Amino acid sequence: MKIAVVGLGRMGSWLARNLVDDHSLAVNDLDETLMSRFPGAVRLGSFKDLALFRPRLLVNAVPLGTTIEVFQAVFPFLDPECLLCDMASVKGEIPRCYAESGFRFVSIHPMFGPTFSDMDRVRRENAVIIEESDPDGADFFRRFFLRFEISVYRYSFAEHDRLMAYSLSLPFISSMVFASRVDVRTVPGTTFRKHLEVARGVLSEDDNLLSEVLFNQHTLNELEKTARRLDYLTHIIRDRDSEEMRKVFRALRENLVNPST
Repeated sequence: MKIAVVGLGRMGSWLARNLVDDHSLAVNDLDETLMSRFPGAVRLGSFKDLALFRPRLLVNAVPLGTTIEVFQAVFPFLDPECLLCDMASVKGEIPRCYAESGFRFVSIHPMFGPTFSDMDRVRRENAVIIEESDPDGADFFRRFFLRFEISVYRYSFAEHDRLMAYSLSLPFISSMVFASRVDVRTVPGTTFRKHLEVARGVLSEDDNLLSEVLFNQHTLNELEKTARRLDYLTHIIRDRDSEEMRKVFRALRENLVNPST
């Protein structure tokens, strides 16, 4: 199949590396040195070159904040039968973009990076394929992910973004709160060091990516839930209420076995 990958960051590059041997691949990125890493692929100097390459699948792997802008820029150069694909971690207005474009689409979200995952060892990681996706596109990526023993989950666009407010925004917020209280002069214990590693990993991400994830329309609800539980914990600690604290610990341990949002 002729496949074009636009955007060669860590996720786009991972995808391109694993497609180039089995498909006719074209790549595009503002950084020409990234394109040079794929000698077996056609280099697209501009989006106009898509008209000559005529991909059957175009994967948009640019940063989240420019996903729709790039889609709108490539539309004039694609065949009507081209299948579109995004890899965005928050879908936001992307469904509307697809609906207005008239193109078939498959929307995916690999849940394995780039902060902590070894992109060359993704087995037993997770990925999401959006329910509204074109059946052929969904089947293509289902089979692709299964090659790496990646577990595939299916959610609607709306379900996906609600879930991401929990599974992405909540850990980001926790790391931000921790980082705001870090004192490098403190002698770290094991637990502290582990939290510090996580916080540094999260905050090593691009500001735009972090902002877009946190600006998910469902994030505020998760933040408010967290604030209420912190207020509750504050009262228990202030009152030195051992019995209530034991109830909290018991509830937390049970929640780790059977998570509830």
